[in-house]
Amino acid sequence: MDGPPGARYRDLRIDMTRTDQTKTRRPKYEPTDRERLVLDQVENPRYDRQIVNGLDPFLDDGAPADMEGFYTPEELAELRGLRGTDRDVETRMPVKITRHYFEMARVSPALQTLVKASADETANLEGDEDPAGQLDYSPVEGLLHKYEMALLYVISTCSAHCRFCYREELIARKDIARADGTVKKKGLAQLKEVTDYIRAHNAAVESNGGAHPETGRPKLREVLLSGGDPMVLPNSKLAGWFTALAEAGAEVIRVGTKELAFHPDRFDDAFMSMLDRFHEVYPDVALRLMVHFNHPDELLLKTSDGDYVKGSSGQYQWHPSVKRAVDAVTSRGWICVENQSPIIRGVNDDPDALRILQRTLKAARIENHYFFGGRNIVAYKAFNVPVETAWRILNESQQGLSGVEAHARLTLVHFKGKTEVATVTDEPIPGLPGAENGVVVFKVLRSPADAGDRGKTAIVGRNPEALWFDDYDDRVIVDEAGLFNFQRPQRVRIPVAREGSSAAGPTRRTPAERHRDEEIHKHRTPVQPRTSSN
Repeated sequence: MDGPPGARYRDLRIDMTRTDQTKTRRPKYEPTDRERLVLDQVENPRYDRQIVNGLDPFLDDGAPADMEGFYTPEELAELRGLRGTDRDVETRMPVKITRHYFEMARVSPALQTLVKASADETANLEGDEDPAGQLDYSPVEGLLHKYEMALLYVISTCSAHCRFCYREELIARKDIARADGTVKKKGLAQLKEVTDYIRAHNAAVESNGGAHPETGRPKLREVLLSGGDPMVLPNSKLAGWFTALAEAGAEVIRVGTKELAFHPDRFDDAFMSMLDRFHEVYPDVALRLMVHFNHPDELLLKTSDGDYVKGSSGQYQWHPSVKRAVDAVTSRGWICVENQSPIIRGVNDDPDALRILQRTLKAARIENHYFFGGRNIVAYKAFNVPVETAWRILNESQQGLSGVEAHARLTLVHFKGKTEVATVTDEPIPGLPGAENGVVVFKVLRSPADAGDRGKTAIVGRNPEALWFDDYDDRVIVDEAGLFNFQRPQRVRIPVAREGSSAAGPTRRTPAERHRDEEIHKHRTPVQPRTSSN
């Protein structure tokens, strides 16, 4: 498996210096001598994921012999009939699976639902091409700046593809309408552009007493590598991001990945040695691994009959490759490992499955961070569980857990911020109009522009069929958070501070002034489009 530094992956072709937006040569990032202490020792093994790409191998008998029955003849006939139409499932989301995940899915209907294309996916293509208004917060291509944190699109693929993927527009390389009126694909983050932005923003913050002079934002101190899955990149690329971000002033680096489920052998000695060396050279930079296990079948052994294998003490037995990878990461106490997962119809909308997942992960020193209600991506109605049902499922799953096992909360990602579904009541609230059938209470946990909305709530009358916020817009009782003001700003201005610029600039807005501006926007009557007089 070992190869020389710089060896290419057999199953991947990655060009980090070019995007779909430009073919011109970009300014090259030059590592410092300190970065070289890490980069010069990186090894790049080859990782043979044995990936099956697309439906063609299944449709044309090109898949490995033992995979030929993964799709039924009826499923394949239905999928073939959609090809070239508006309902072509591979136009919505490419099909992709690794050998490891196939082996796990063979005895798991839940995992099959997760990776197998279905005609149901495109029966209703309603949804948002830019969920939560992500591009409103993109001052640099491939970078989203939300409060004290930046998210980077560093690659546009994964080892396998979840059919419900929240990044279907990036994975499928779709054209997206931008705030400036242009329409183009999302580009990937570039080292120099990203680090220049971080340095400039933080310099402006420091010179202005701890807040950006125009936005009031604090230091950008935490960066999440996302995509796609960063763990598809070779070790040298990951090390390049880690060291460059550390040099730019990042205090915390997160890596969002599902590779522990799709190809756990990626977490080998070469990768762990790179992390060790990075920690040795940059001991003050925290590393957090944000993993993505959706179902206990992704980590536990099952019999051919679909039952979990138990040890002599009655505990469920892990798949050896997954356990080895998890132990390699969690044994390093300076790496925080946290799991988050959406609750998806037919995959993990099961209290018993979520209870086993949370208990098993906590025992392995993986924290249970968030469960999500499905995002309003294109075709979300094929995947999302109703909001109130998802809350009930999670609440019921945690009834059999200890306090330390039951930390996860249910959240929805609104363009106003990450929002918890705090509670769902069953009984009417006397004297409160709209609460005759009980209420749902939402609470803002994160705000993308600043922290001003944190803790604000909205209370709505129940709607058991609601899949998203807009299904409650006729039942709003209280909305101090502004969650049901669906008029998104036309453009969120995130200025790029220039290195070497004067500290003098626009006066920082006070919290009261920001609140005043928000209230003005909240109650502004939208301009109605003109109608023809003909």
